[in-house]
Amino acid sequence: MATDIQQLTQTASQVRRDILRMVHACQSGHPGGSLGCADFLVALYFEIMHHDPKFNMDGKGEDLFFLSNGHISPVFYSVLARSGYFDVKELATFRKLNSRLQGHPTTHEHLPGVRMASGSLGQGLSVAIGAALSKKLNNDTSLVFSLHGDGEIQEGQIWEAAMYAPHNKVDNLIATIDVNGQQIDGSTEQVLSLGNLRAKWEAFGWEVLEMSGNDMADVIRVLHLAKAKAFKGKPILILMQTEMGNGVDFMMHSHKWHGIAPNDEQLTNALGQLAETLGDY
Repeated sequence: MATDIQQLTQTASQVRRDILRMVHACQSGHPGGSLGCADFLVALYFEIMHHDPKFNMDGKGEDLFFLSNGHISPVFYSVLARSGYFDVKELATFRKLNSRLQGHPTTHEHLPGVRMASGSLGQGLSVAIGAALSKKLNNDTSLVFSLHGDGEIQEGQIWEAAMYAPHNKVDNLIATIDVNGQQIDGSTEQVLSLGNLRAKWEAFGWEVLEMSGNDMADVIRVLHLAKAKAFKGKPILILMQTEMGNGVDFMMHSHKWHGIAPNDEQLTNALGQLAETLGDY
């Protein structure tokens, strides 16, 4: 059956509404990167991955996803809820005392869909590699996906993992970097220039693809292409160009909204730019 791009785009609009309402309600969180990655996460969970919302922690026979840049938890929680892992009403508990939906995903909260704690940046690629190798040992032909921020790859552990995966032919891994050019203190160019990412990852031995992360059709196309290139001897990296704050005009083109919450007036303005397609929680 052909992919319904319009339906996926509508789902992403609802996810963006969830993100804004969650962060506003507790006046804490990271809306910018969450908004930018909404299309990618919706595509992954509603179209690309073979996964079971009943959730078994070992993930045998399923595609797995690891969120490495854990501060964009609002988009992750929304997509998990909207795809059936837990009741969407629980999104109203985001960052509240004793909630399972903490600011950064944690495993001790036993939230369905969360397989690693990712408050500390730079660790997710190593975890994803471990999961991918485990699948190989178990003759499990499912895939492992991971998401990383471009600011996050300033962490040294990322580059150790980047060397390890090609050397060990971890070709059941599809890692994606959200290249929005912004981090908490400014642009990545100002804080610590990343240089030519495609050339760097190719030099390490990865199969590198590029996509427009806020164009649902391109996201679907490139993710299917990545799956077609799996199991051919190389790990796969997708450089995903996004706009931080995508979908809300006053949140775009700046690092300002990396980690602050909208006030009442800003929330009303933002929600007015996004269609309510699945019903607010």
